[in-house]
Amino acid sequence: MANKDLEVAKPIKMILSDVDGVLTDGSITIDNAGIESKTFYVRDGHAIRVWCKAGFQFGLLTARNSQIVKIRAAELGITLVRQGFAEKLPAAKEMIEQAGLDLSEVCYIGDDLPDLPVMYAVGLAATVADGATEVRQAANWVMTAPGGRGAVRELIERLLKAKGRWDDFVPNRMS
Repeated sequence: MANKDLEVAKPIKMILSDVDGVLTDGSITIDNAGIESKTFYVRDGHAIRVWCKAGFQFGLLTARNSQIVKIRAAELGITLVRQGFAEKLPAAKEMIEQAGLDLSEVCYIGDDLPDLPVMYAVGLAATVADGATEVRQAANWVMTAPGGRGAVRELIERLLKAKGRWDDFVPNRMS
């Protein structure tokens, strides 16, 4: 782990995440009845639970409104959820204030241009491997995994390793 990772990870107490393109691959399927579906990656969900179990906070911030996001957030115990915010920075600031934190204590992971204002404002800006070019250029950390395929898991693992906490959640091999 590079010293640079340790420095930037140390103050992080909250992760805010975009949904489409980060927790999903960005595909939105709508059937003939108008029913929308999304696919979430189970390892991302497990990592979110580990992050919260380690005593940190996790929130979702998305420009779209979706019942699916509410359901997934409830499954993972995520209570900080804001949907329908095309301008994400004011909503992010409200969420951060509600959590009693400062912008410098937050990591935001996004994948596209609407995420840039939040990325510029927080302590650690991250993106998925397949994020937009401008977003990858703005990010402190670019994951090797694409959106919806483990990028959030990778981010959480990297943060917890930098904080010396990852091994707390890796079961020991039985002898």
